[in-house]
Amino acid sequence: MRDQPAPSLDLPATSGKTLSTAQRAGKKLVLYFYPKDSTPGCTTEAQQFRDLHAEFEKAGCEIVGISRDSLKSHDNFKAKQELPFELASDAEETACAAFDVIKMKNLYGKQVRGIERSTFVLDADGVVRGEWRKVKADGHAREVLDFVNTLK
Repeated sequence: MRDQPAPSLDLPATSGKTLSTAQRAGKKLVLYFYPKDSTPGCTTEAQQFRDLHAEFEKAGCEIVGISRDSLKSHDNFKAKQELPFELASDAEETACAAFDVIKMKNLYGKQVRGIERSTFVLDADGVVRGEWRKVKADGHAREVLDFVNTLK
């Protein structure tokens, strides 16, 4: 996906907003896909993006978290963790398919379909410039911020 135009997305998001990649032109954008609201790794990742949010803004970059959870679940998670960015609901797996993040994973010895923790950075022209897959949550937000700061 790197150096390719990002797939066009329109997803319902928290705060009554819509994530529309077409309407984000002119701004850098971090799309981070995560498995499930309020689970340990996803909470750590969200908190670290939250804690660095002001630095992402200073770099002219928005952050949007995406999972298959409902908007109600997202609203609760966003409020509980005091997230200053939106979470988009991909219940139909449109974005997950476009970015190829649905994988078979082992969960307690069983094979299950789920989101592989992945992050994509889009430049101001909507081109994917950064791509991380099989992400370890702790420390990842800093790594993404460091990359965003290298973009013009």
